[in-house]
Amino acid sequence: MSKLRILYVASEINPFLKTSDVADFVRKLPQAMQERGMEIRILVPRFGLINERKNRLHEVVRLSGINIAVGDEEKPLIIKVASIPTAKLQVYFIDNEDYFQRKYVFHDKENRFYADNDERAIFFCKGVLETVKKLGWAPDIVHCNDWMTALIPLYLKTTYKNDPMFKDTKSVFTVYNNAFEHRFEGDIIEKARMMDIDDEMLAELKTADFPGFIRIGCAYADAVVRAEEESSESLNAILTDLPEHKFDAAEDEDVAERYYNLYTQLAG
Repeated sequence: MSKLRILYVASEINPFLKTSDVADFVRKLPQAMQERGMEIRILVPRFGLINERKNRLHEVVRLSGINIAVGDEEKPLIIKVASIPTAKLQVYFIDNEDYFQRKYVFHDKENRFYADNDERAIFFCKGVLETVKKLGWAPDIVHCNDWMTALIPLYLKTTYKNDPMFKDTKSVFTVYNNAFEHRFEGDIIEKARMMDIDDEMLAELKTADFPGFIRIGCAYADAVVRAEEESSESLNAILTDLPEHKFDAAEDEDVAERYYNLYTQLAG
């Protein structure tokens, strides 16, 4: 049997950026899977707090140069790469001047939530899949972490379902207690739409808020995992009715082993 290929997608990863538990999880789990013989790729946004010089990021010219549509606008996609110094893991960074070259992550210096965080998430999700296509690397599993990655399972089951690179790909969506109160303005459905996606498929997103992103991720992922045992009320309401094969990582002492078993089960 050939090595399973796992793509990890998240908003952050240690040691490049840490604002929540996501960064630690996405640092540890890929290495644990690599040590179990799996082939790993990691994709995150290149937020402005990430020091390119210190972390030795450099642009991958052959992967850059695509335009990503967000509603009526097209934004250029720039791909950078760096290695985790203490592990044999490469991290690819999705960059765009308008969306990611700011000195803060999701809030400005006055702690106001960026009004275009929805567009940044949509650009990131679309950009991830286009980057993987350019890499020519077909993942068996795409493991999406937190709300910013929530549209990827939908795109895999619609726009990309007949693409040779993704035709057998399964998705895992891990949910964290990183809720925000903001409600996005403008037509989020139009911004998120891609080929072979009608408005009904995006219905869960109509609330244009954190629960909307989580619901759409849960609706299309092949497996949903709760990262923490204690969830907020809004998360509990979403996760209560999930199918039985979806589990809570917090219940297991050996989280890596549970994920390993889940990946191999999903890949068949």
